[in-house]
Amino acid sequence: MPKHRCLMIGAGGMAGGWIRNFLPAFSDRMEIVGLVDVNTDALNDSGDFLGLPKSARFTDSDEAFKQIDADFCIIVTPPWIHRENVLAACEKGMHILSEKPIADTWESCVDIYNAVKKAGVKMEVIQNYRYNATQLTVREVIRSGRLGRPNYILGRFAADYRKFGSWGEFRHRIPHSLLVEGGVHHLDMLRNLSGSDCMTIAGSEWNPEWSSFDGESNALYFMDMENGVKAVYEGSCNAAGTQNSWHSEFYRAECEKGAVSIDSDLKVRVWEHTAGQGITMSEVPLESPRYAGHMWQVDEFLGWLDGGPEPDTTLDDNIKSVATMFAAITASAEKRTVDVGAMVSEVTG
Repeated sequence: MPKHRCLMIGAGGMAGGWIRNFLPAFSDRMEIVGLVDVNTDALNDSGDFLGLPKSARFTDSDEAFKQIDADFCIIVTPPWIHRENVLAACEKGMHILSEKPIADTWESCVDIYNAVKKAGVKMEVIQNYRYNATQLTVREVIRSGRLGRPNYILGRFAADYRKFGSWGEFRHRIPHSLLVEGGVHHLDMLRNLSGSDCMTIAGSEWNPEWSSFDGESNALYFMDMENGVKAVYEGSCNAAGTQNSWHSEFYRAECEKGAVSIDSDLKVRVWEHTAGQGITMSEVPLESPRYAGHMWQVDEFLGWLDGGPEPDTTLDDNIKSVATMFAAITASAEKRTVDVGAMVSEVTG
């Protein structure tokens, strides 16, 4: 089977990590035939790493889409650039693998959804935290039915980013910094673990006066899921207590016959209620997938292009996660409960 030809949008920062750490494992199934970045140093550094000729390197994405013959693109750029890149890909009939969130505004997300549907291309959005060994294990415990029906789920992200620039300078300057750069992962994970979509959300995002952030860096939200499960999200970029930062977030699902949790020690613990014995606790061995995180999603995306099964985080699914994030912003600004399901229905019909 011939290799899939990829136009890579982004060459430095996170995109550089894609090029060097994620994609080489799939060199027998895909090849990067064009590279785009506005930063010429990053463009040439990654271009040299890939062995791309100068003619395949672009500082202008419009020019790259015109000149490069590829069957899919990977978009690893700031969220406010996603819309223009997705629309260009749709015009060329290119399939799309994009970093989260879908876009920086709900209006742009809607534009992207409509363009992808009209073009008939495939689009998957990266939600790599779903596919870490820890989260796969927690999800399997819940979905196995071992603990009976889920009741409610708690999710906690807490990191000490009090020093300006400690989470990257741009995140300290943008509005809704926690939700847009972090909560989009965590709200998606609560959907994932609950096995259902968010029906309504209420709560607040805010920024303490002493924070190093310009935008909102704290969040507390309550979610009603469509299957009756409740979910609570706590997020903080100003945490001084127990740290539950990236790859060590806390989740606990309370269920009919017990509970399961994951914490910063990366151990999955299960508490089970047994008649006559009370509650007993045990640790669950972690899942050991062939690929995890980003690489899981690259593998399944390439398989999807080859006619394999549809991934979990297609555009049709992920529009529900990003709607939850934008609904959270509205819920805080307008001090009301927001109907997430209605937002999604207005777009998907």
